[in-house]
Amino acid sequence: FSSPPFFPALISDKAMDYRILQMDEDQDRMYVGCKDHVLSMDINNITYGTLKHGCGNFIRVVQPYNRTHLFMCGSGAYSPVCVYINRGRRPEEQVFHIDSKSESGKGRCSFNPQVNTVSVMLNQELFSGMYIDFMGTDAAIFRSLTKRNAVRTDQHNSKWLSEPIFIDAHLIPDGTDPNDAKLYFFFRERLTDNNGNTKNIHTMVARVCPNDIGGQRSLVNKWTTFLKARMVCSVLEEDGTETHFDELENVFLLETDQPKGLLVFGVFTSTSSVFKGSAVCVYTMADILTVFNGPFAHREGPNFQWVAFQGRIPYPRPGTCPGGAFTPNIQTTKEFPDDVVTFVRNHPVMFNPIYPVGRRPLVVRTNADYKYTSVAVDQVMAADGNYQVLFLGTDKGTIQKVIVLPSNQSLHEDLILEELEVFKVCCLRLTFELFTLQQQLYVSSEYGVSQVSLHRCHAYGSACADCCLARDPYCAWDGLSCSRFYPTGKRRSRRQDIMHGNPLTQCRGFNLKAYRNAVEMTQYGVKNNTTFLECLPKSPQASIRWLIQRDNDRRKEVCLPVREVEVQHHSRGFLRTNSPSVAKDTI
Repeated sequence: FSSPPFFPALISDKAMDYRILQMDEDQDRMYVGCKDHVLSMDINNITYGTLKHGCGNFIRVVQPYNRTHLFMCGSGAYSPVCVYINRGRRPEEQVFHIDSKSESGKGRCSFNPQVNTVSVMLNQELFSGMYIDFMGTDAAIFRSLTKRNAVRTDQHNSKWLSEPIFIDAHLIPDGTDPNDAKLYFFFRERLTDNNGNTKNIHTMVARVCPNDIGGQRSLVNKWTTFLKARMVCSVLEEDGTETHFDELENVFLLETDQPKGLLVFGVFTSTSSVFKGSAVCVYTMADILTVFNGPFAHREGPNFQWVAFQGRIPYPRPGTCPGGAFTPNIQTTKEFPDDVVTFVRNHPVMFNPIYPVGRRPLVVRTNADYKYTSVAVDQVMAADGNYQVLFLGTDKGTIQKVIVLPSNQSLHEDLILEELEVFKVCCLRLTFELFTLQQQLYVSSEYGVSQVSLHRCHAYGSACADCCLARDPYCAWDGLSCSRFYPTGKRRSRRQDIMHGNPLTQCRGFNLKAYRNAVEMTQYGVKNNTTFLECLPKSPQASIRWLIQRDNDRRKEVCLPVREVEVQHHSRGFLRTNSPSVAKDTI
């Protein structure tokens, strides 16, 4: 583990709930919403230059309104309030102050600060997923802050929303026509089974058209383009049983060079009493669109089983945006035929679920003492190809830097490149904001905000073999040390092997036997005493062997269990009681 002092950070001595992060690349600022404060921070060093203004509530919405103002909302002691904050036109102005009277935040922010609120600002209109009432029973996807009429989901209709917990929201294009772009809301909800008894948690993704203004006679001031589908993240066992990770915790979108190649990464957990763990599943936008363009779900039969709807689908197809490539002659949703609006109200669910790439998770962790709760992904070009590096937050407050390597057509091998402890105080959930241009990951928790470099090549040492064995796509040996790798093709002396991590092929004059001897360390202990023998490997990929040599005897490897020797393993060595005269570790 790397300890917290390595990273620039803003730390408070009590929980301030630093949850909302909003990046402003134009002004090199990071806006942070927390308890009683809004912070404007310099993204180059978040330790300094902090401006703050007391707001008296838990900030849950931070969105850019225009070039000079932010729109912010908070829980306001169970009475949500919103304000406009002037951030200035240029970063050197150092402007950051409330520029208007507060206004009601109802329909924009949840009353309870412990209930998630997700939001997106589009053309000075706010789209939110939250609970709209004080008691927390009326969940809604809501459009407010608009010169047009406010629009929401059908109220108290469990077909649309059933006790949802909103996770994230994003605007995603659909083709070249901007009118076809849709807002996607990711959430988990509790759905009753076919018998109407047990409520099972499922992860869902819903979408609406931003230019939806509701229906003319039915679904007035309600979404007429609302559709949703289930997202599946599961492991298929050898006996054919399917074990599900049903609870979505976090979402990250990764752009690719391929058309419709947007990738959606999701962190899922399972809270089953039988099976506990977490997983990362990745979905292609092409697969998501295929499901939304597929059959609708319909209940029929004596047990009201879900089946694919076999009747006539009205035109235009339900869920289509007005004024887009498929409906150029329909300008608003009020022009939709009545049968289209009625169909959406009664059939908002797609029949087919959305499966991840390969129908299996990218990363799985079971029987571990931690669960993944957050994710950010960076696409990195290495000497032998492109790699996706995952930064995974755990409920222990640590960040794992993970790379996934293909081992065959259906399986993957994941390697933990390093694990970072960013905050001294353990926190259950971390919030990430990735800034690839600056090669920085911004991390927030209940207790603070920290800034972490995506690469720390110097930690792997100066030896070519150590750098190669680390298998970090950010790093390569440059002839003198392990340093940042840039795929320019001009420096042929750069040595790197991510796929195999083989120093024999990369390091000139490398001798495996000599290398093993070179990294052998000898440590001494006092007889009949307790000694902690420390060993700090350069990389999690390094393996450690402990050898014991007594007086006038050959070296022997320590294997558990050992009758005469009691060994307690630690993360950086082992504690040895009744110490021999000499102990050696080999990496």
